[in-house]
Amino acid sequence: MLHTWNQTVNQIRRQDDSPKRATNVSLAEALVTEARELGVNVSRACEEGLENAVRRERARRWQEENAEGFHSWNAYVEQHGLPLAEFRKF
Repeated sequence: MLHTWNQTVNQIRRQDDSPKRATNVSLAEALVTEARELGVNVSRACEEGLENAVRRERARRWQEENAEGFHSWNAYVEQHGLPLAEFRKF
């Protein structure tokens, strides 16, 4: 379900006519040649890759910033069990 939500957000983002900024990147020549032969939009592919890298880095930082809370919660569950566990059906 999260994957589907991310796809929807990405589609909306792509429809957005946000301003573009020209930039220079260095890419492997053979890769660029093959991409062009296959009809791949190199700019769009680079943008998608950058979006994914930014998303992963944000997630990594969020996990790092909240690690103490995760450890605290895990310690609580180890000591006291899951809240409402008595109502679980499995």
